[in-house]
Formats: sequence, structure tokens, C-alpha cells
Amino acid sequence: MKLAITLRVSPGSGIDMETVWEAERLGYEAVWCGEAYGTDAVTPVAWVLAQTKKIKAGTSIMQMPARTPACAAMTAMTLQALSGNRFLCGIGPSGPQVVEGWHGVPFGKPLARTREYIAIIRRILERKSPLEHHGEHYQIPYDGLARPGSANPCAASFTAIRA
Repeated sequence: MKLAITLRVSPGSGIDMETVWEAERLGYEAVWCGEAYGTDAVTPVAWVLAQTKKIKAGTSIMQMPARTPACAAMTAMTLQALSGNRFLCGIGPSGPQVVEGWHGVPFGKPLARTREYIAIIRRILERKSPLEHHGEHYQIPYDGLARPGSANPCAASFTAIRA
């Protein structure tokens, strides 16, 4: 049997690291932290990983509408590298109240979006080839995006502003 604890984080309260250290001392497998209105999961997990040696720490969940699949993959790779492979990446679609009411995007088809999101993360973690994904929810690279080597309209605007 594997034991884990859930972090309770709310703005202004911090993290009870004494409990985390005791769980690590007792041989608990992991510490989990979810996202809610006002707090993300990644920051507390990074905090825990930086202050522990053995216990794993994971997101339960990183809300998909809050970050692109590429951002989630980069976050996972970075925390894995910095923690000695102790990061556990949990993602999920959240609910319509949060997705539409907090992030301001349509809830849509959460199962299909989740499948695409996971497929993109897996492709990034494999690092076998440049990332391409042409799905219903994600287009990578985005078809309307300027390509490398093409004129950069932002650079022209910046030059005009500086003049």
C-alpha cells in the first residue's frame, strides 16, 4: 500500500511543511496539491519538492484551460529535472464553472480535449521530432501563426514606438 497526503493551500495560509516532512519521514509516497480559485497547484508542489529529499509531489490537478499542453509539458520536464524525478503530473479538464467562469473559455468537449492534451504532452516528452498536432481542440503549430523567417509585425511596431 502507498500512502499520500493532500496539501491544503489557500491565499495567506502557506503550506504546513511540518506535516509534509513528517509524511516523508514516515515513508509516505507522495504529496498532492490541486488547483482552486486563487491558488495554482504547481507553485506549492515546487515548494515542497525544493524542501524535501524523497517524497514525490504531484498536481491533482493542473487545470488544462489554465495552461497550454506545451506549457504543462515544459513544467513537468523542469520539475522532474530539478527534483530528481519526484514530480507527478496530474492534469484534468476542471468543470464548466471554472473553465467558463474563471478562465473565460468554452467548456466544450472535455474528454476529447483531454485526449488531445495528453497526446501532445506525450509527444513533447518523447522528444522524437518537432511537435505537430492537428486536432479538433489544438493546432500546433497554429495555422495562422507567422512562420520562422517571415516578417515579424511586432518588431516593426516596436521600432515605430521607439522612434
